[in-house]
Amino acid sequence: MYVAHLSLADFRSYTEVELPLEPGVTTFVGPNGQGKTNLVEAVNYLATLGSHRVAQDAPLVRFGTERAVIRADVVDTSATTPRHNLLEVEITPGKANRARLNRSPATRPRDILGIVTTVLFAPEDLALVKGDPAQRRRFLDDVLVARAPRFAGVRADYDRVLKQRNALLKSAGAATRGAKRGGQAPDLSTLDVWDTHLSTAGAELLAARLELVDALRPLVAKAYDAVAAGGAGDAQLTYRSSLGPEMDQAADRDTLARELLAAAGRARQDEIERGVSLVGPHRDDLVLGLGPMPAKGYASHGESWSFALALRLASYELLRAGGSDPVLVLDDVFAELDTGRRDRLARLVADAEQVLVTAAVPDDVPDRLEGSRVDVGSGSVRPVG
Repeated sequence: MYVAHLSLADFRSYTEVELPLEPGVTTFVGPNGQGKTNLVEAVNYLATLGSHRVAQDAPLVRFGTERAVIRADVVDTSATTPRHNLLEVEITPGKANRARLNRSPATRPRDILGIVTTVLFAPEDLALVKGDPAQRRRFLDDVLVARAPRFAGVRADYDRVLKQRNALLKSAGAATRGAKRGGQAPDLSTLDVWDTHLSTAGAELLAARLELVDALRPLVAKAYDAVAAGGAGDAQLTYRSSLGPEMDQAADRDTLARELLAAAGRARQDEIERGVSLVGPHRDDLVLGLGPMPAKGYASHGESWSFALALRLASYELLRAGGSDPVLVLDDVFAELDTGRRDRLARLVADAEQVLVTAAVPDDVPDRLEGSRVDVGSGSVRPVG
């Protein structure tokens, strides 16, 4: 697949953009702060309904305006005859966003997920190795949704249940403390119901993550070896579940649901005292290892970059195996890499159907990725040649 045309209205720094694109490599070149990343961020937003730079939508809307619109003509080349799909998302902070597919309103924005998929490399990816577990959980969940968009609903259901259960735990904790001072003991029957909801939704998400890690494991090892070119140790992935090491391997959903429900029961007193859910996929981690050592805290800067790139390359290969190349986005990555890693990364992605690159200067981009160029600066976006 590839994006044939990108339109923006009041998105980030842009009042309006109309940008034709082609398959192959397109490099957005311009000084820092001129809006290069805004363009690829918009493409990635259509694929994920989120930004890789900010957690909230408000910064995506140009200052002084109420809403932003991202629109793209996406060409699906997996069929015998290429098919065009027109995607549109209207971002309105404080209100529900709206989406359209081929000019028809979608019931929910997430209904357009899967029409375009992206794999985005960015300087923020170093947090996949050096950051907290939430970064790695998001990586797994984003790949899950890219492979099977229905998991956007699974993740939303789990988050909703978790929020409600945490609110009940806080209320139960306050009531328990009040009972010790002579007040009425809390009624925990409603919490029993939410325990069941949490275990059901959590088992669905946990099983999918375990299956995904199994699929990614050999791809990450291969990609790390290709990027690092003789780096110390093999790249390894281990899923660390809050259920304990015995549940770190793929298991059926019914078993996981029973284990989650039992674990919630055992942890209930601690959860009431602390007012948070202590068991479930939201407490899990993806442990990255290099040989016998964990990557976090032990890997060098170069090794950490190689591991982060390997995670993205592995997800790209996994999505590609589904029948259609994702759009590859390389956002200011080459400036962060030494010459060897630049060249090896370029060699690995050069055959992608569409690659969108941002760079401050053309010399940052390896010759292997020579293609179309768009100059970005002073609020303008201008194709060259």
